[in-house]
Amino acid sequence: MRLKNISYAVALLASSGLSTVASAASWDVKITNLTHGVYFTPLVVSAHNSSTHVFQAGTTASSSLRILAECGVTSNLETDLSAANNHINPASGPLAPGANTTAMITTANNHLSIVAMLLPTNDGFVGIDAQEIPTAAGTYTFYAKAWDAGTEANNELMDTSGCAAGMAGIPADPTSAAGTGGGGVAGADTNTTVHIHRGVLGDSNSSGGASDLSNTVHRWQNPVAKIEVTVTP
Repeated sequence: MRLKNISYAVALLASSGLSTVASAASWDVKITNLTHGVYFTPLVVSAHNSSTHVFQAGTTASSSLRILAECGVTSNLETDLSAANNHINPASGPLAPGANTTAMITTANNHLSIVAMLLPTNDGFVGIDAQEIPTAAGTYTFYAKAWDAGTEANNELMDTSGCAAGMAGIPADPTSAAGTGGGGVAGADTNTTVHIHRGVLGDSNSSGGASDLSNTVHRWQNPVAKIEVTVTP
């Protein structure tokens, strides 16, 4: 299936399942983009039970995570999570560098997962998986790293003709700082499981070189996101 457009919609999901929490609580979930020149799109925020995982380091990415990490598509993950409640994207679009968005979730579950494609990358995503959230009232802060889905070579080349899982190329650059004519940075990824992203190499040649990405705009260091969860029982 070929996907012509990238969805920037944020899906805020409260998944079904057994819970160790006796009663529902309200979570005010604030997500801040800590990068200099990388956008988060789309975001999936899921409150779920302890046995649910959106991703796990050292394992093969699911097909749903793959299409999110490569193309920014959330619908497959939404189906996987069997969400009881869906919420409209509070950011109303991609989350820009330095920006934040907040969503309120009412849930009887006590684990939180957040994933979002990193643009512009081949198959990079920001994420936390099955983070346990305390039941006591208060604000709890977590930091999220950049992950590599391990499903596509990080060639750092733009290809805005469309996007499909397994088709190498970066589908969009919201910063408009990417160049063209790069020769390609990397061949096949030697680690084909979910792993910490090695980051963007980039270069300073906007019409050639190895990469179409900018070494002064698109590079990052971990962590790439700050997550603040305010719990109100």
